[in-house]
Amino acid sequence: MARANQVHLAAIYFYSETGNAVHPALKYIQGYPEEIISQVAKLIENDKLSQWFERKYPDNHEIQSEKALFEYTMALKNRYMKKSSPLSKAIYDNKIHLIHNALGLHTYASKVHGNKIKTKNEIRIASVFKQAPEPLLRMLVVHELAHIKEKQHDKAFYQLCCHMLPDYHQLELDARLFLIHHELSAGK
Repeated sequence: MARANQVHLAAIYFYSETGNAVHPALKYIQGYPEEIISQVAKLIENDKLSQWFERKYPDNHEIQSEKALFEYTMALKNRYMKKSSPLSKAIYDNKIHLIHNALGLHTYASKVHGNKIKTKNEIRIASVFKQAPEPLLRMLVVHELAHIKEKQHDKAFYQLCCHMLPDYHQLELDARLFLIHHELSAGK
């Protein structure tokens, strides 16, 4: 009988590096320290994560249109990255999360015009963040803006993110907790 229970658990849960069964919604914080994963798992187990999240972030942002998202993104870009390459588009995309397993995406296309190369930068934000608190949207926009200047997730990239948004790392974790909260709420 114990063997059957193990198989059933494997179908529902995945396993952490320590070999413990973990709730599937915790996939969003998989790379975080075991202590954080345990705290979040306990909140989920006690059905308290949504309550905690809604208390910390009671309101969602009102940036619903792509025009509003572009204006919001440009305001941040003009404040912190005036001299960087231009941005041609900032949109919500309902395919990002499914296809790229990402929260946002920075893309660019280079075109040759005579002896000059022109680059168009685009930012795409996962549509699920239309219903997110404003600080989490800001974190995603800052992250994607930083990719205009720094392509890799290296020290310079994260320094730029923290320059634009000092609590960037906490908001990145909170954005992942939002995804868990969203997934758990959708399952009810």
